[in-house]
Amino acid sequence: MRCPFCTHESSQVKDSRPSEDGAAIRRRRQCEACAARFTTFERVQLRDLTVVKKDGKREPFEQAKLQSSIRHACRKRNISEGQIERLAHSIQRQLETGGDEVQAGEIGEKVMEGLKSLDSVAYIRFASVYRDFKEAGDFAEIAGSVDDE
Repeated sequence: MRCPFCTHESSQVKDSRPSEDGAAIRRRRQCEACAARFTTFERVQLRDLTVVKKDGKREPFEQAKLQSSIRHACRKRNISEGQIERLAHSIQRQLETGGDEVQAGEIGEKVMEGLKSLDSVAYIRFASVYRDFKEAGDFAEIAGSVDDE
């Protein structure tokens, strides 16, 4: 593993332990050149996903981008970073069990589904951007669907 500080090619693992409910391994490493310590995570990746955007463009799936959009919807809500990470990992696993390509809309629907069970305000925030709300009635409609359940 390349050192993020000096870019030396070799580092030594000092400690390994399970992380993220056993879905990853956290490794504490030390650079053999500069002795700096850093942490890496090892996760299972079932397949490389390609996201097909509305305009037909294709780009590689980025879990960091997924987490960022969920985090943005959950801002100033009583939702831990761990809950956000678990939701993002769950969505990624669901997508990986499908095909190699996934429609951007499918990702958005899975995020909405996950947020709806996690926090209704975060769900409405995400829906307002994802569904491109134009007027207050759009908010009322989606809020009504939360109240119905």
